[in-house]
Amino acid sequence: MGKRVLKRQLNLFQVIMLGTAGALGAEIFVLTGHISGISGPSSLLAIFIGGLLSYSIALNYCELATIYPETGGAMTYVREAWGKGLLSFLVGSMDCISSTFYTALSAVGFAYSLSIFIPSLPIVPVAILVIIIFVILNIAGVSTVGNVQILMGAFLILAFAIFIIYGLLSPNGFNPKVFIPDGRFFIHEGFFKNFSAFFKTIALIYAAYVGFEVIADDAEEIRNPNKNIPNAILISLSIITIIYSLTVMVTLGTIPWVETIGSETALSDAIGKFLPGIGVAIIGLAGMIGALTTVNSSMLSATREAFTLSRDGAWPAFLSRLNRVRVPALAILLIGVFSIFISINGLVDFLSYITSAGYLFVLFFSNFAMITLRQKYPAINRPFKAPLFPLTPVLATLTCLIVIIFSDRLSLLFLVGVIGTLAVYFYISVFAKSYAETHKKTTVPGKSRIIIPILQPHLSNDLISLGTMLAQAEQDINLCLTSVVTDALINQNGNRDEYLQKVDTQRQQVLRKFIHYAVDRNVPMYTKMVVGNSIAASLQSEVEVETSTKLILLPWPEKHSASHLSENSIKEICDNVKANIGVLTDRKLDKIHSVLVPVGGGLHCRLAVQLANKIACLENAHLDFVRVLPTEKDVEMVEDEMAYLQEVVITELKEQPQNAILRLLFSDQVEHALLDELKANHYDLVIIGSSEDGEPNGYLFGKVADYVAENGGCPVLVVRRYQGAAATWLRHQVKSLT
Repeated sequence: MGKRVLKRQLNLFQVIMLGTAGALGAEIFVLTGHISGISGPSSLLAIFIGGLLSYSIALNYCELATIYPETGGAMTYVREAWGKGLLSFLVGSMDCISSTFYTALSAVGFAYSLSIFIPSLPIVPVAILVIIIFVILNIAGVSTVGNVQILMGAFLILAFAIFIIYGLLSPNGFNPKVFIPDGRFFIHEGFFKNFSAFFKTIALIYAAYVGFEVIADDAEEIRNPNKNIPNAILISLSIITIIYSLTVMVTLGTIPWVETIGSETALSDAIGKFLPGIGVAIIGLAGMIGALTTVNSSMLSATREAFTLSRDGAWPAFLSRLNRVRVPALAILLIGVFSIFISINGLVDFLSYITSAGYLFVLFFSNFAMITLRQKYPAINRPFKAPLFPLTPVLATLTCLIVIIFSDRLSLLFLVGVIGTLAVYFYISVFAKSYAETHKKTTVPGKSRIIIPILQPHLSNDLISLGTMLAQAEQDINLCLTSVVTDALINQNGNRDEYLQKVDTQRQQVLRKFIHYAVDRNVPMYTKMVVGNSIAASLQSEVEVETSTKLILLPWPEKHSASHLSENSIKEICDNVKANIGVLTDRKLDKIHSVLVPVGGGLHCRLAVQLANKIACLENAHLDFVRVLPTEKDVEMVEDEMAYLQEVVITELKEQPQNAILRLLFSDQVEHALLDELKANHYDLVIIGSSEDGEPNGYLFGKVADYVAENGGCPVLVVRRYQGAAATWLRHQVKSLT
């Protein structure tokens, strides 16, 4: 059974920068003043200890992410430990929500950093603009995100190096007496107050250490994961811990901690003392870039969690759809929208507490899952094995628990509310799915219908045969044989009443002739007469009166034929009738053993995929889904196109059928490649979607579809899916973005 797979395209350097630059973001710039107000000089110790404690979690993630190098991170580990259920749903959802809050926090942090240069800058609108820009970048592809992260990360590390080196060497920089005024490292009276302040500081800043978490979330897109994942996690965490500790020390050693309390620009104020002018510009720019890197990485993490939740069936299925560069574009759009709404809050400390509390909830269960996985799968291949087991998961779990206890109470209440809401959603979703399955089994047959117009005395057996197959496949569809009478035919045949009586008699004869098809397949069949100015107008009126029509099956027109159904009539039907259309060539449709489905990826092709699967399931037939590529190709292009072919099939069928094969054909002319395939292999039916471009150069359904229909050696069904004008416009807009 196939599933959507993301593309491995991030190298070690990109991943290190993803973890490092993604963590060197908004917190250290905008929260240094907040943590100094909580712990004073001992903030340095809290920052350093927070980094050390993070190593226990990082080592566990090195092991877990190399065992399961796929997108999802913590949710994957919890799912493997305890199965798909409420807990894995909550962990995955909270990971996604925390990353979404982190995206909003970082965007707001960018706006505050930019306000150093433009004091009257509106914070929230700027944050929203930043989020929109990174939505576009993420949709462009993960390699684009990785390259942007390298550029921003390199400047960021250079800026911190300038800040730390100048701060330590300049006479106006770090001063021990400023750092520890009056010799008091701890500012509170009594051990318990200082202990509480210590862990409250860690709780506030802790989200800044989990850059390694985004590496685990994106493990499915990392090359050589067995080596690159643990190396990137440990290297990035080491860099972060060193930079954070030295930055806080220089800041509070340059400006007395009491003067930084509550400031969102403490680093800029500090560098203004020992490197005024250019230093302030550098750190201000670094603050902006640091915030952008965390927007980048946290949005990447949030969208991959949404993708995994969708792929596992916990969130709506559309969020796991991939675009042509194999990124979940719709999930990115959704996360972007929610990040915008969250950023309207604008309170960095509140957003940081919520982010940290959410991440700690996720980290707690992912580390606890490691203990279960060691017991459950003792012989599983572990490319990286965390040392000192079970010390690392126990220490990591206790760290998460302690920090959660010391987090802001309002944020914890908010977290509890979110978890409660998610739990309610989970159980409602489970109930709804169960109800839908039960309701599906008890559905009254015949609520929808397939229309087959009777346009000439000798109705094709193939149309009835195919119609009954499709009706039986869905089990709740009537087959309606519709006699279409136009004004032109009535006038041509003289007396109106006599002609209508004649048509009615023919209609009854047709029903008696083909009733055995309905009996054999247990499908309700009936006849009906419709009258109108033209064939298209008659069918249009009939479909508008009874909107339950799922498909209209028509015979393929013969060129220059005097029959009632001409090419112009079919074009008029496609343009005006609000229903799916199928046009079948008359080449004797016998028992179906194999079906060929060319996959271009368009709207009509997706209908072909659905219909072919229904027929194949009913007839126990083999399915061949093929996609034609140019002869000039490279390995990466072939991999991407095969993944896209799989994506189309999974999107329409929820999974890759076991009776289906996905293949690529190579030719500079699609229609010739398909005809060669029909000559080389026997197929009982071809189902192909109409061109997305309408009817260019006089073709009925496009060059490829027409050519295959007219020259293929077996029956060919060309299908066209109906979509309203508004939906068509919206689809084209989304397609242009994704």
